[in-house]
Formats: sequence, C-alpha cells, structure tokens
Amino acid sequence: MENSLEPKFRHPEKRNRPDNPIQRKPAWIRVKAPTSKDYRETREIVREKKLHTVCEEAACPNIGECWSKKHATMMIMGEICTRACAFCNVTTGKPNALNPMEPFNVAAAVAELGLEHVVITSVDRDDLEDGGADHFAQVITAIHEKTPSTTVEILTPDFKGKTGVLNTVVAAKPDVFNHNLETVPRLYPTIRPGARYFTSLSLLQRVKELDPAMFTKSGIMVGLGETREEVGQVMDDLRAADVDFLTIGQYLQPTPKHAAIDRFVTPEEFEGYAKMARGKGFLLVSSSPLTRSSYHAGDDFRQLRAARQAKLAAAE
Repeated sequence: MENSLEPKFRHPEKRNRPDNPIQRKPAWIRVKAPTSKDYRETREIVREKKLHTVCEEAACPNIGECWSKKHATMMIMGEICTRACAFCNVTTGKPNALNPMEPFNVAAAVAELGLEHVVITSVDRDDLEDGGADHFAQVITAIHEKTPSTTVEILTPDFKGKTGVLNTVVAAKPDVFNHNLETVPRLYPTIRPGARYFTSLSLLQRVKELDPAMFTKSGIMVGLGETREEVGQVMDDLRAADVDFLTIGQYLQPTPKHAAIDRFVTPEEFEGYAKMARGKGFLLVSSSPLTRSSYHAGDDFRQLRAARQAKLAAAE
C-alpha cells in the first residue's frame, strides 16, 4: 500500500495528473539489481557523510554498475527541488536551509572513495538569491583543497538566468561544466515547464565566454516524442554555443504520474545520433539507451581531454 501512494507524497504537484501506464522495458535496457560488496561500501560512505546522490534520487538504472566501481554522483543543496519537471523523480517542495558543512562532507567522501573524477549536481534552488552558485563554488573549492588531483565535473541548474552568478561558479575552476538541455524546444512546455530552452543554451555559451578553455557538456533524453530533425537542430544549437560534449540517453518513466514514454529508441538509432553528432564537430559523444550525464564520466573526461589535444595537434 505504501509503495502505491509514494508518487503522490514524493510528487505532490503531480497528484491530480492522470496516470500514464509504465511500459515494459525492452531487453536492451534491462539491468541487474545491485548486490556487490563495493556497491554496499559506497552506499555506507554516502550514508555516513549524510550525502544525497542523484543516483538514488533520480532512480538511475546504472546505480549498480557505477557504485560497484565506487563512482557516485553527489547531489548538493538537499534532496528537495523547487521545480516540478515532468520527467524527474527528485522530490518537489520547499527545500531546507543549506548545510554549511556540506562542501567539507562532499570533499571527505570524494577522498574516502578515492575518486579520480567526481560529478557534482544539485536540485534547483530558485528560493536562493544566487540559485546556489556560491554553494557550488564552495564544494568545488573544498574538493580541490582536499584531493587536488581529483578532476571535478559539475552538472548545474540554469540559476534562473540570474545576472552575474555564473561568474562565481566558473571562477572556482571546475574541469567540466555541464548543463542539460534535456529535450527539444517544442517539448519544454510539457516536459520542462520551469525552464526556458534559450536560457539554458545561453548559459552554456556564457561559460565559454568566461573561460574558453573550460570543457562544456550537455545532454538530452529521447523517447519523449521528439523527431530526428529536432534532435539535429539541438545539436546545431549546442555547437553554435561551442559545447564540447553531448550525451543522449533513453527517457525512462519513474512513476505513472510522470510523462509517458513515447517509444523506446533502438540501439541502432542511438548509433545514428552518435554519427550525426560527431559529424557536427563535438569533441565527444555518448549516445546509447543507458547513457546518463554522469555515466562513465571519468573515462569520458580522459577521452575528452585526449580529443582536444589531438585536435590542437592537428591544427598546428
């Protein structure tokens, strides 16, 4: 009984929406339940440091694989989001005050897990004057101080386009700045109603203007009703903003109250998107049914850096 009511409590804003039946996943997208010793150890460290992870909050299908390798994506500023995107499993509501010890706790967890590369994301905090930009900067700085050799990738909200706050985050020198467009512009009113496509696109462009050497990254989900032509246009927009790295993954419906899956995109179609994106000039592309923003992020960062070096060498 408790499980059947969970979507209403976790997502009160979706209470009155009609149910969308959850479709059976095709064979190529099923994953095994996590059971390994390293998975359990990662979970214990996360619990001990009182941290939140997007792996759990967003019900990521790759949690077993990633946590078994002691790779966890930290979600800062609490587990309650001020927005209510139709695709997202993170709780919506009124967030708690920021924890001033969180930057140090995150840095300690990164050190204990022995991470060479870490991804830091957050809920949307539209209640904060700077959208949480300074807190992001504090977390990045704390990791740099605790484990200087760890490379830091951030996945940020759009900060509601608040003037000047982006400078604070970029000045903290993350190695990769990621902000996801999530879907094509036509679907924003129903899938991402609290955001604006061109605000997100402008944020990515502004990062490059502030620090041309910083890697930028963005991702979209497919299977929501977008067309191939619309996906191609998003790629063109991202390249016009000089974005380096694109991820494309299958949308998976968290509960019956979330947006329905239009269809399961085949592995062959994902490979077609990858070829299209590479042809448009992205330094790196990850496109597969189980691709997520932070999936294999450490390996991807090494490839990203190598791709840039190769491009620079070819230009000499």
